[in-house]
Amino acid sequence: MTINELIQQRFGLPTDIGTTVGPNETLGNILARSSCRHYKSDPVSEDLLATLFSVAFSAPSKSDLQQACVIHVKDQEKQQRIAALCPQIGWIARAPVFMVWCGDSRRIRRLSVWRKHAFANDHLDAFMNAAVDAGIAMQTFVIAAEAMGLGCCPVSEVRDDIDGLSAELGLPKWVFPVAGLCVGWPAEETQISLRLPLSVILHADTYEDGELLEHVTEYDRRREIIDQTISEEQRMVERFGISADYGWSENRTRQYNVPARADFGRYIRDQGFDLS
Repeated sequence: MTINELIQQRFGLPTDIGTTVGPNETLGNILARSSCRHYKSDPVSEDLLATLFSVAFSAPSKSDLQQACVIHVKDQEKQQRIAALCPQIGWIARAPVFMVWCGDSRRIRRLSVWRKHAFANDHLDAFMNAAVDAGIAMQTFVIAAEAMGLGCCPVSEVRDDIDGLSAELGLPKWVFPVAGLCVGWPAEETQISLRLPLSVILHADTYEDGELLEHVTEYDRRREIIDQTISEEQRMVERFGISADYGWSENRTRQYNVPARADFGRYIRDQGFDLS
């Protein structure tokens, strides 16, 4: 497929975007990517993993502070215990490779002590910088892994039992989990998710969402045409009932109607961060 065709497939809209862009394997891989939750039992070589980690940590880092790290969970029993912390995510237990990407503000703080310089940035920005670094590094790993034919699935649910996960990983002060990542050779074809149109997510000069509801209404319709949500798959019908107008926006707002991870701020403070 051409870049233009891949863009149309990703957003479900006719467009001229990409018509002047020639074939490019990197762009094509990203446009066609999707999360993979089912894996072959074939192992992923240690050298390939080390290569992918090397690529991941070549990603941009705020001020070259390099405030990310990753815990590669090689102990199978530990992996199963972590899987048990979020049992609704069955692919953690069966993933050939599992890791947890972390923000790491500990390193620069230890180096500040070593170099006898006060750490004068103990506020919310210190947490944010480390979290963003970890997210960028993880996504770079995903792009590299998928370019090699591997399938990946980030897992935020590892934070559901944040204290249990932190204990399993032995995370010290100023290190915190951002997301888990399952990796393996895909066992089946995956389906891409239609994305919100650029008219919603791309802003010129200033933020503007005056036509948000109209655009999302059309987006919901396009997604349901491609992948209709049957009534049995609607979220929390015992609370909200069956909706004849179910779509992405109804699904996600139902999801966020229920509190989740309300203790995350408490955990981050316990890890030593001042979030003021």
